[in-house]
Amino acid sequence: MTGEHLLITGGAGFIGSAIVDAALAHGYEVRVLDSLRADVHGPVPGSEAAPRAEAAPGPDHGPTIEHGPAARAPAARPASLDPRVEFVHGDVTDPAVIASALAGIDVVCHQAAKVGLGVDFADAPDYVHSNEVGTAVLLAAMAVRGIRRLVLASSMVVYGEGSYRGANGFTRPGPRLASDLDAGLFDPLDPVTGQALEPVLVGESDPLDPRNVYASSKLGQEYLATAWARSTGGRVAALRYHNVYGPGMPQNTPYAGVASLFRSAIERDEAPRVYEDGRQRRDFVHVRDVAAANIAALDFTATQFTPRSAAVSADIASAGSTNSDDGIFRAYNVGSGIVHTIGDMAAALAAAAGGPAPIVTGQYRLGDVRHITASSERIRQELGWSAEVSFEAGMREFATAPLRAAVRP
Repeated sequence: MTGEHLLITGGAGFIGSAIVDAALAHGYEVRVLDSLRADVHGPVPGSEAAPRAEAAPGPDHGPTIEHGPAARAPAARPASLDPRVEFVHGDVTDPAVIASALAGIDVVCHQAAKVGLGVDFADAPDYVHSNEVGTAVLLAAMAVRGIRRLVLASSMVVYGEGSYRGANGFTRPGPRLASDLDAGLFDPLDPVTGQALEPVLVGESDPLDPRNVYASSKLGQEYLATAWARSTGGRVAALRYHNVYGPGMPQNTPYAGVASLFRSAIERDEAPRVYEDGRQRRDFVHVRDVAAANIAALDFTATQFTPRSAAVSADIASAGSTNSDDGIFRAYNVGSGIVHTIGDMAAALAAAAGGPAPIVTGQYRLGDVRHITASSERIRQELGWSAEVSFEAGMREFATAPLRAAVRP
């Protein structure tokens, strides 16, 4: 039981809420900062706006912090938030909010971000502001406060397309052509043979190739965190989440993952609509497992990094993965380690819920990648974490689990 004071940005969100539960169970004193954005949370069910007169100012005369259920703040406190949690309602891009929220904090778990592929390029300023500017504001304030430990929510999207094996060995293909996709040629092709490349697992030392605005902003967060760690002597664990699913996902939003869109369709008694041919390979990881990975990463930030095995030492020293920042910044894939297709997931959800069978549409979205699956061996060896919720059990639970309220259009 740690007794350390932990700030979780985005702690009222889907993944953040699961981390809150896990952190409380491990003895952290938890404070949550969340803006409760309408395009993420929709209406907050059961929340109540408290009168401003009953709120005490937070430290540094910043935003008000709630202490438990009896306290009152100027903004709504999500009713689902554990009463032991302090709650700050505010935006991570606001320096005054951040300065106040960091008072007395030992370690930060940064989950707040705008996620998903988005609607169109008009979303770009919001992604950059929310993700990169927000991270910069947070890190600057941490530097001032002398807080030197950070767990960062990153994403598999920083890799772009996954890794493949072709006639000349391992390769990373470029973006797929619209003409190929229109012709139903969904798999990246070997430039030598013209045949479909063989997908393989992505490792953390593989090349990074973000292919949309969201992906660029997530990689930008990693670069900012590395620069902060170099400057301050801080320690960062960047968790590259693969496809996270589970109870409490936001429903029917263009910014949510495909699992949420399928689940929302089933709830409407509609057939899930599967793009391309449904054979896109992914690694689906349950949100409770992701929360456990965050707890393991919090422990990592408090220790001197030493590889647990000769194999890990060799990984760090191998060509292409040698990095002088390994001791202060370490990236970890967070996935189940087991490959399933998007079609597998749609079929499993429909069967578990007794809903209509999925429809494979052949449609596509430019910017989507074909195959991206994780090797989570590094986090298993170095942090002792591995996923515990099986795909079958997780999908049975998720098929009927409650979702968050639909967001505003």
